[in-house]
Amino acid sequence: MKQNRVWTNEEIKTKLCFLYDEVFAHEGYARIEVDMRILRRGQKEVILRCGKEYRYVVDFQNSEEGERIKVKG
Repeated sequence: MKQNRVWTNEEIKTKLCFLYDEVFAHEGYARIEVDMRILRRGQKEVILRCGKEYRYVVDFQNSEEGERIKVKG
């Protein structure tokens, strides 16, 4: 029986950075897509698409309950 693993936000961001590096080094057209949806029990599903599809489930707290994610630009 396969058990679902709960990933950390940092692990998913690391994978996204890895995919970006691969796409940047590619000598042609490439595309990366990121989809997120809220699941039950305080989790989100994150899907990274870049040729293949990578699906992750990550624990999530509503921004009112937990800390907000800060984006540096």
